[in-house]
This record gives sequence, structure tokens and C-alpha cells, in this order.
Amino acid sequence: MGGETGASARREYERRRDAREQRIGEEHPKLGGLILALSDDPRSTKAWERGAIGEELMAKRLADVPDTFRVMHDRRIRGTKANIDHIAIGPSGVWVIDAKRYKDKRPELRVGGGLFRPRVESLRVGGRDGTKLVDGVKSQVDGVREALTDDTIPITGVLCFLEADWPLLGGSFTVDGVHVVWPRLLIKRMMEAPIVAFDVDAIDARLAQAFPVA
Repeated sequence: MGGETGASARREYERRRDAREQRIGEEHPKLGGLILALSDDPRSTKAWERGAIGEELMAKRLADVPDTFRVMHDRRIRGTKANIDHIAIGPSGVWVIDAKRYKDKRPELRVGGGLFRPRVESLRVGGRDGTKLVDGVKSQVDGVREALTDDTIPITGVLCFLEADWPLLGGSFTVDGVHVVWPRLLIKRMMEAPIVAFDVDAIDARLAQAFPVA
């Protein structure tokens, strides 16, 4: 399994935290420590820490897949500042997984349109629009497909929500081709999806070269 899980997100969190501490210390030499003790990190900084924790939790769950799978973590998309949290390659194809930790918030499918308008699907998370999350996974899937240059291998894009407010029955869905699930269900689907004949190790090596460690 290649790549240090959540490393790039944690580095960005630490960079922002340290920069804030330095700025407050310079602006308030005498009260800097007290200000830091009584105030929280900005929401944008906390988001990077939450992202790193989500990736780390997802990696622990992916350790449960059988050894017929190859899993790589935190891979950089060349030419961008973006990364792919996890790529799993196994008998059922390639799974591009974006881990999201939205604690106690419910992912929901919103469907618009009607008789005279086209059907439009969108993602809501805790009541807020999650379109950007879906678009991000679709972009990652496109990049992996381009790197593979083999359209016989299925590629599945996944938004995997950890510690979310999933209902007791049902809850998972697909929005614009992206699967929205929780970790246990994702692993079940990875193991039960139809088997495809291809060289798992060769594809693992190709994708590891195309998407270096972040």
C-alpha cells in the first residue's frame, strides 16, 4: 500500500496553524499565548485537520480488503494542487475514493426536474449543497481513466462519508455516477462487484507512476 495516509492534508493543516500562531505572536507579543488559548483555529484550517483524520480513518477500513486488492493513499494529480485520497485496484476494477468526515451530518440525494424538464441530481450534506464534492470525484475518475488508456477496466468514483448521520435502513445512493456510501458498505461492494479479467499488479504500477505520492 503506497503513500502516507492524509499526509498532504495534515501538512497543510500544520502550516496554517503554525502561520496563525506566528502572526498572533508577532501582533500581540504579550497576549499572544492567551489569545491562542482562548480562540479556535479558523474554520478553513480546521477543515484540513478534519480531512486528514477522515483519510486516516478510511485507510484503516481499507486495510480490511483481501490481498487480491492493491491500495494506494494520498496520491498527487500532476499539474494541479489536488490529490486523490485513495485508489484501490482489485478484481472488481479500479475504485477512486474520496474520504469525507462530516460528523453527524446526513448525505442526501436531491432530485430536480419533472415532466418537461430533465432530471437533475445533486448532493446535500447536512442540508448544504455538496455539488463540488461530486465534481471533484468525477474529475479524479477522468484523470485515472486517462492514465489507464483501457476502457475495459471499470472505474468507480466514490464519496465515502465517515461518522455521518446515516439512516438505519438504506441511505446509500448514486449521484451523477458517483457512489455515496459509508466504509463498510463500500468494502462490501468492492468485494461483491463482478470480476473483471486484467493484471491488477500492472495497473497498480501504472497508476502509482501516474499519480505520485503527495
